Amino acid sequence: MQALFEYVPLVLFFIIYKFYDIYAATGVLIVGAALHILYFVFTRQKVPTKNWIIFGLIAGFGGLTIFLQDDTFLKWKVTIINEFFALALLVSQYVFKKNLIKQLMGEALELPEEIWSKLNLSWVGFFAFCGVLNAYIAFNFSQEVWVNFKVFGLMGLTFAFAIGSIMALYKHFPQEDEQQTPASEKKEP
Repeated sequence: MQALFEYVPLVLFFIIYKFYDIYAATGVLIVGAALHILYFVFTRQKVPTKNWIIFGLIAGFGGLTIFLQDDTFLKWKVTIINEFFALALLVSQYVFKKNLIKQLMGEALELPEEIWSKLNLSWVGFFAFCGVLNAYIAFNFSQEVWVNFKVFGLMGLTFAFAIGSIMALYKHFPQEDEQQTPASEKKEP
């Protein structure tokens, strides 16, 4: 549910863009991101660091977009967020010796360290690719094409990559027959 709630500001951005313009949509995006932060505050939950970073970038780059009437800042925000995530995953694994993907998913999955490392690096590559792809589309195509890509293309790519990751990990999931074998049927040596 929480992940779905994170997309509400993006959906509102798209709707307002279609009826008004990029600047009104950017204002709605900033307000939506602020409301998302306030949700955590009102429910007395700790605001995740990721959300503070995203809000800061949306408010900063979105504010510049509105103030200077130049959508370039908003376009760069998407690339910067993706490259930041790629860099954070990479630095956490090799400098701090912490695998952020494992920390996020480790309670739900039990995988060998080598697999966690490969999964983390695959997400590094994915975020880096999305950042570069966003910059390419943002500065080589119309604003409307970029907005559609930002809202639907990146969301679709992320969904497809997540499903692909799960499918690649499937062979490492515990098998049903191993889990359902009663202890009385297991033979001791």
